[in-house]
Amino acid sequence: MPAFGLYSHIRNNRIRSGLLLAGLFLLVYVLTYAGALIAEAMTRDDTLDGYLRGAFGGLLTAFPWVTLGTGLWLAVAWKFHQGMIALLTGSHRVTREEEPKLYNLLENLCISRGLPMPRLSVMESEALNAFATGLNEEQYAVTVTRGLMGALTDAEMEAVLAHELTHIRNGDVRLMVIAVVIAGVVSFFGELMFRGLTRMSWRGSWRGGSSRPSSSSSSGGRKGGGGAAAIAILIAVVLILLSWFLSILIRFALSRSREYLADAGAVELTKNPDAMIGALLKISGRGELANVPSGLMEMCVDNPRSGFADLFATHPSIEDRIDALVRFAGGRRPEPAETVPHITGRPDADPSPSGTAPPHGPWG
Repeated sequence: MPAFGLYSHIRNNRIRSGLLLAGLFLLVYVLTYAGALIAEAMTRDDTLDGYLRGAFGGLLTAFPWVTLGTGLWLAVAWKFHQGMIALLTGSHRVTREEEPKLYNLLENLCISRGLPMPRLSVMESEALNAFATGLNEEQYAVTVTRGLMGALTDAEMEAVLAHELTHIRNGDVRLMVIAVVIAGVVSFFGELMFRGLTRMSWRGSWRGGSSRPSSSSSSGGRKGGGGAAAIAILIAVVLILLSWFLSILIRFALSRSREYLADAGAVELTKNPDAMIGALLKISGRGELANVPSGLMEMCVDNPRSGFADLFATHPSIEDRIDALVRFAGGRRPEPAETVPHITGRPDADPSPSGTAPPHGPWG
């Protein structure tokens, strides 16, 4: 497992961020071309080649306005995404006075690596999870749920905080925010186009439809007929679907290795692989955040998936992550409580499994 602070990983994430931004604009231009193609097919009679060339001209005309609009979307996301996340999750920022132990753990980790202190927030949820957000040093924030605070020991909470700090340092947080923005832009405009197309189709306003027969079609005056218009609209629909699919695929294509690297970074920061393993075991199966978009779940410590959905999971399974910590970081799996004999008559006997933490930490 690569060590924390792997500079090649940070460099690769910066390159991916640039490619994602370029991909955002490319997909929006594809959607613009699809919209222009639909408009061409619905407003005039021509051959398929004429529709395609006309749509390209429409794209060139709209190019500066589309670029400006997409840039404004990015600017709004850059400036206000933290506030949007706070509204979606109900999280609130906490100070040292409000959560001294949690705040001190995060601050000590930052001091040990010379990292700027991110904002610390708490989400009032019984789920066990945590996530980091932000696009630059002024915006970075680490959020933990109230349930996580009540379930983890000090050492386990420190490991989770170190995991999120590693995501920030490695550039994973910025990468995921940009990927979510891309999917949001494409989904928004794609849905607008589909709604408009559906409404116009029901009204029978496109020339290839049976609800608006043209007298020129019977006299042979139309160049392409309804068939060319229908094909042009079909091509546009395929382009819209392809853009939407690619925007989702971009998020799934982000390497799962970032979670292994963040786990490794937590171990290097805390020198305690057992604490990271203990935290993952407690989080497993209890991390689902209610009423939270999937894009935000992809930023969490655990994003539970199962069955067919696991093919598109952004996180490796908890079991795989624990196996990696055991194999490469010297971690130990805690033994099941029932396999540890209870020795009586010895004052130093410990009935709890070796290496396991108490079920609840002093956070509630």
